[in-house]
Amino acid sequence: MPKRIREATDYIKRKTECEYETGIILGTGLGGIVKNINLDLALSYSEIPDFPLSTVESHNGKLLFGNLEGVKLVAMQGRFHFYEGYSHSEVTFPLHIFKNLGVKYLIVSNACGCVNPQFKKNDLMIITSHINLHFTSPLIGFRTNNYVSTDKFYSKKLIRIAENAAYELGIDIKKGVYSSVQGPNLETKAEYRFIKKTSADVVGMSTIPEIIVAHKLGINCLGISIVTDEGFPDTVKVAKLKDILESASIAEPKLTKLITAVVKKI
Repeated sequence: MPKRIREATDYIKRKTECEYETGIILGTGLGGIVKNINLDLALSYSEIPDFPLSTVESHNGKLLFGNLEGVKLVAMQGRFHFYEGYSHSEVTFPLHIFKNLGVKYLIVSNACGCVNPQFKKNDLMIITSHINLHFTSPLIGFRTNNYVSTDKFYSKKLIRIAENAAYELGIDIKKGVYSSVQGPNLETKAEYRFIKKTSADVVGMSTIPEIIVAHKLGINCLGISIVTDEGFPDTVKVAKLKDILESASIAEPKLTKLITAVVKKI
């Protein structure tokens, strides 16, 4: 185990001796589920050795430990992005910690723009596959064989559980392909047209590095996106952060209910 990962893990294990079966990464404006977690411990990223720091205004930067519906979990309240200047290795550093804490299931959320005209603002989408437009991989320099089973990045079992939970809750949910660009600038009209032609349904700036590494570590993954803006080239409007956060806050109660139900059913 690399020294940096060992030191961060040892620090956390001195604070809590529990193992956590489920990990959650909360995306832009999606922190409402924190209110439902019975907290045992909250650690600022800044106090964990070698842990990256979130520089995005809407990301709090805390690692939360507790239980949700009786299920032990660890949650990242604020993630890291390639556009912040972090390498993919740094962006995915927390996943190694999750693995060492016993995490078997990972739920990742994000905010995104849609390019599929059948989708609309405030929709939820289960990710079934992805297109990596970061043009690099977090597995470069990985200490084990770099080949992974790419058809299993997103657990079919967890997708089925999420679909059933959405049906039971009366939540309309889409399924589709998530594309991730480098950012931090939003896409041009020409880029939206290009992304649509790649067979993507939505586009964001995160998630894929974490999913790739989690899968490589043997963790079962579920990705859920909130559509916060519409990237239809002929009618696209400039998306502002306040509008994205407002849209995320509208859809967040649905996502909170859905994730809570999924955690309970895993």
